[in-house]
Amino acid sequence: MAACGLDFGTSNTTLGLATAGRPSLLPLEGAHRTIPSAIFFSPRHEALIGRAAIEAYVEGTAGRLMRSLKSVLGSNLIEESTPVGRERLRFREVIARYLAAVKQRAEAAGGDELDTVVHGRPVHFVDGDEAGDRKAEDTLRAIAGEVGFRHVRFQYEPIAAALDYEQSVEREEIALIADIGGGTSDFSIVRLSPERHRRAERAEDILANDGVRIGGTDFDRRLSLGTVMPLMGLGSPMKRADLLVPTSYFHDLATWSSINRLYDRKVLRELDEVARDAARPELIGRLRHVVEAERGHSLAISVEGAKITVSDTGKGRIDLDWVEPKLAADIDRAGLARHTGELAERIAARIARCLTQAGLAAGDIDAIFLTGGSTGLPHVRAALCACVPEARVVDGDTFGSVGVGLAIEAARQFGPARSVAHAAAV
Repeated sequence: MAACGLDFGTSNTTLGLATAGRPSLLPLEGAHRTIPSAIFFSPRHEALIGRAAIEAYVEGTAGRLMRSLKSVLGSNLIEESTPVGRERLRFREVIARYLAAVKQRAEAAGGDELDTVVHGRPVHFVDGDEAGDRKAEDTLRAIAGEVGFRHVRFQYEPIAAALDYEQSVEREEIALIADIGGGTSDFSIVRLSPERHRRAERAEDILANDGVRIGGTDFDRRLSLGTVMPLMGLGSPMKRADLLVPTSYFHDLATWSSINRLYDRKVLRELDEVARDAARPELIGRLRHVVEAERGHSLAISVEGAKITVSDTGKGRIDLDWVEPKLAADIDRAGLARHTGELAERIAARIARCLTQAGLAAGDIDAIFLTGGSTGLPHVRAALCACVPEARVVDGDTFGSVGVGLAIEAARQFGPARSVAHAAAV
């Protein structure tokens, strides 16, 4: 039996072990230690996960793709069901199947049965709703039990990232940890040092925790609504001059966790009615084509890819030739910032709250440690660093720091110094 650290993320998942005092992430898909949080069901309910799931969908294999699975935790969607072939599966069952497959692969790679886990979690699954937050954690705890974990603990994801960063710290410092992931943005202010890293209890070193339910998928959504959805009819008029085309279809299509809601014959009939009453029915025809072909995730994948390309190179194109010949949306960094700048500001505002909670000024922060895929967005990075301008900027493993830190925490809580039986009782 072994204890592991599991970072089930909105976009990607890792699972790590600490062996002989050295934390490492296990390969979960070929040699890859990071696996996309995606699952694809064929008509016979055979499930593929990770890159294989996305590839099956992109290649046009018949079936149903689901991504950003973690986003439904803390929402009403968690108990809802979605059509899979001729049946319906609850979203919590979908998450359980995905995590069971990850656990099985990790056991095959590590050679041990995993019965104990330290699960990563955001500081807030749900903003401003303590009951909803508890429910989300309880749901994830129950799912962990269903897939075979007998002992389950949780740790805040930025605290886990701090434990990873602390491995390289040479002297005592106060660090601001910024974990900007696919679904949430989370912050911790922590006192770190080589000596403190060896301590079993670290509560006094944690000076502040805060977070907000904004992440990379929200940037995808805003970018899609601003660039792609107008080409599908968003904001266009109905024949009645005082009405616009209903917006709900576009918001569902732009939101990873809601795309599958549109794959229903009833929605197609509604879109036919909208097209009849629209001043520009050809735009609604594009939308209907996407929905009927069940290619909403193709749109989302293209938007996500363009966002990354723009961040890296300054320019990107969302190719929609498969919807209509020569149809495309061009974006640059200025456009990305225009459509998503308000999200970056809301994320950065949490740093001020953390500083107040810790009783510190910005100048008291020695280093800001950045992890999570959305720290690669230039305007997000700039907004974060501007909050603590004197701090040293340290880039962590974008998709691995939280998982490594959770492995360290698993060894700390369930390692040789503390038996599983004792740890489960305290």
